[in-house]
Amino acid sequence: MNPVNMENISAHRFTDGKPNLRRYQQARWDEPVIFELSQPGERALLTPELEPAIEAAAHDVLFTLPPGMRRKLAPALPELSQNRVLRHYLRLSQETLGADFNVDVGQGTCTMKYNPKVNEHLARDARMSELHPLQDESTVQGILHVMHEMEGVLKEVSGMDAVSLQPRSGSQAIYANLAMIRAWFEARGEAGERDEIITTIFSHPSDAACAKVLGYKVITLYPDAEGYPDLAAMQAAVGPRTAALIITNPEDTGIFNAKIREFVAAAHGVGALACYDQANANGLLGITRAREAGFDLSHFNLHKTFSTPHACGGPAVGACAVTAALAPFLPRPVIVKEPDGRYRIEQGGERSIGKVAAFMGTASIVLRAYAWVMNLGAAGLREVAEIAVLNNNYMMAQLLKIRGLSAPYAPGKRRIEQVRYSWAELCAETGVHSGDIGLRAADYGVHYWTSHHPYVVPEPATIEPTESYSRADLDEFAQIMSRVADEARADPEMLRSAPHNCPTRRIDESCLDDPKRWAITWRGWQRKLAEHGVATPTAMDRAF
Repeated sequence: MNPVNMENISAHRFTDGKPNLRRYQQARWDEPVIFELSQPGERALLTPELEPAIEAAAHDVLFTLPPGMRRKLAPALPELSQNRVLRHYLRLSQETLGADFNVDVGQGTCTMKYNPKVNEHLARDARMSELHPLQDESTVQGILHVMHEMEGVLKEVSGMDAVSLQPRSGSQAIYANLAMIRAWFEARGEAGERDEIITTIFSHPSDAACAKVLGYKVITLYPDAEGYPDLAAMQAAVGPRTAALIITNPEDTGIFNAKIREFVAAAHGVGALACYDQANANGLLGITRAREAGFDLSHFNLHKTFSTPHACGGPAVGACAVTAALAPFLPRPVIVKEPDGRYRIEQGGERSIGKVAAFMGTASIVLRAYAWVMNLGAAGLREVAEIAVLNNNYMMAQLLKIRGLSAPYAPGKRRIEQVRYSWAELCAETGVHSGDIGLRAADYGVHYWTSHHPYVVPEPATIEPTESYSRADLDEFAQIMSRVADEARADPEMLRSAPHNCPTRRIDESCLDDPKRWAITWRGWQRKLAEHGVATPTAMDRAF
């Protein structure tokens, strides 16, 4: 074949030897919700008929339920053939961005990292997936062993003496830690006086929210001129009403507070406790520990630090770690290892705060995290932290080359595992907001997050590379940000109307404050349509 007539199909990918941004157009399906696809009589699979002997032995199990719990009508479930179910969910999957699909460094404090697929296979193995939490403990020794060993790992990582894996999320772990703090002071007869929790504006918002749910008054510390939590303000805030300090370090700006021991000492000096929100420990594994800073309690998000799925906000795992003095207050039940090496589940506990979630927590998530830890070992965990910090500071060096983007606070200082940037200069120049930039970034197939409210950093963008991404990945993301900034100057209206290559366009967010205009379930939506006299044409709609 004459090579002159051949086309270099990769030529568009490079300019002067450097990679260009890849072309991207996301699938857009006018895909109904699954209830609308329902056709009476369709089946995805046929279940075997009940054997007469089993039916005779079991009788009608529904009638063993109390009358008030029995359905009057069968549930109105969608009826679809197997291939239509498959098409439906594959189409929906094409309309999403996710950690397995794109460079997901723009998720900020939520920490999206790669979840090794071998760990997914472990969790889906029938020996795991078919376990039931009500099985006799003699039949679940394997998973109890794994959970007990994972508790030991977290004790080593935190320096604490006891761990509970029961909470199903980071926020639930924060709640559990604060509930233990309250129980600690109740046991000492001080709960009535100790009604204040101190936190910082750049700690995770759940710290303040959970304290408020438990009835505490929340005192929020703001940063000093350099962006560090104000130690003088902390020393002025503590007193006989202080129950605890709960703080994230590094904070969501990525700045590590080197004076953290002094903050802990200020709390201890007035008889208060100190709680470390270490949900994201990606930059600290094997380097610093909560115990050495003097903390009494800590927690980790296994779905942030230990590479397990977020599971759509839950059920994940938030692990509580405490000193020996606080161990009696941990949620129950707990796993106890007997001298003969067997494990048992211990209920009770006079001073325990009780259950914060059903059973022992999310066992399959613990298994994934345990497999990840065992694969890496102690040296590997430290390497995770080192690469996360390296990636973050490399990314910061690349992004700060972009005109209009800055990293407020701590000028010239390195950050740990993330940075909260500001597009304030670009916004002043073009009128384009950080949210517009995020939506335009989706047109290039990447995710981008602004920050928690309130926007203390104006026009914020929170970027966290983690250890999962290569230098090429980081360069690609930085190049996208640079391109979008150039587009904002050239055609700001194009950014204000983004995204353009995605399945959905901008939504009217005003409806979010009007519950009459939305519903969280299809059934609820149909009821609202009926209330307004709007016809519901499908068979499934009529079934409701």
